[in-house]
Amino acid sequence: MRRAVFLDRDGVICYDVHYMRSPDQFALMPGVAEGIRRLNEAGFLVVVATNQSGIRRGYFTEEDLKKIHERMIQELSARGARIDAIYYCPCLPEEGCECRKPRPGMLLQAAKDLEIDLSKSFMVGDKDIDALAGKAVGCYSIVISNEPHPEADYVARDFTDAVNRIFEVS
Repeated sequence: MRRAVFLDRDGVICYDVHYMRSPDQFALMPGVAEGIRRLNEAGFLVVVATNQSGIRRGYFTEEDLKKIHERMIQELSARGARIDAIYYCPCLPEEGCECRKPRPGMLLQAAKDLEIDLSKSFMVGDKDIDALAGKAVGCYSIVISNEPHPEADYVARDFTDAVNRIFEVS
C-alpha cells in the first residue's frame, strides 16, 4: 500500500478561474511545481481530485478538460514534477453522486486503482468540501486559506506551507 497526496486543482495547483474552459486560462500557482516535485521524490503518489460541474452545465466539454489537464501535466513536467493520476467529477451538486466532493468517491476509487493506504495519505484543497472528502476516508486534511477552516486538520498559508506540514506529519 502506498501513500498519496490528493490535490484539488483550482485554487491549489492553479489559479481559480471560474469554470476554466481553455488551457490558455491555466496558470500554475507559486511553489506548486517545487512542492509536487518534493512529494514525488519522497515517494508520495500525487493524485488530482477535482469537481468539474462545468461539463454538465455545458460550459466546456470533457475534451476541453483533457486539454487543460494535458497543459497542467506539461507545465509540471517541465519543472520536474509529476501527477500520477487525475480523477474528476462532472456532476452537478444536486445530482448527489458519490464522486463529487465532499463525498469521497474519487478518493476511494483512486485508493482502489492505485493501492493507496488512505490512513497514511493527505487531502489538500482550498475549501471545506476538500477537507470533508479527506476526512471521510481517513486522510489528514489541509486547506490552503487565509481564513479558519474548522473542518481541516491544518490550514496552510500556501502550497509550500501545506507540503511542509505533510513532511512534519508523515
